[in-house]
Amino acid sequence: MLVALEEARLAEAAREVPVGAVVVKGETIVGRGGNRMISQHDPTAHAEMVALREASLALRNTRLPGCTLYATVEPCAMCAGAAVLARIDRLVYGCNDPKAGAVRTLFRLADDLRLNHRMAITSGVLAEESAALLREFFQQKRIAADTSTIK
Repeated sequence: MLVALEEARLAEAAREVPVGAVVVKGETIVGRGGNRMISQHDPTAHAEMVALREASLALRNTRLPGCTLYATVEPCAMCAGAAVLARIDRLVYGCNDPKAGAVRTLFRLADDLRLNHRMAITSGVLAEESAALLREFFQQKRIAADTSTIK
């Protein structure tokens, strides 16, 4: 999870929303990523998607059994669905996402019995650190927006 937080900080340095993700197989990181939606002009370039794509390329497989996906924030519907399709064994995430969380908060896609794959889920790992990154990022955005409107 510490590496996922590093990825989130790198995303923030690139002016992206600070979310990071890592895919691990055994003790080896096989995929990592931070949000890249703005820089890549790609609405699917969420941190989890970037990490899953990198892991799939590294392992030369669209299925990632035996892998754990670590994310700083609860995955959205797209990312949770991609983790299910990739057959991730375990999902570990930091803070809940009350606006888009699709693992525990708004939906329960990652362990929905109607789907053909479920994964173990651990939430709350380094949650305060993950939430603080987001809070500070959006607070700075609000301050910048407020000062730009004052003339």
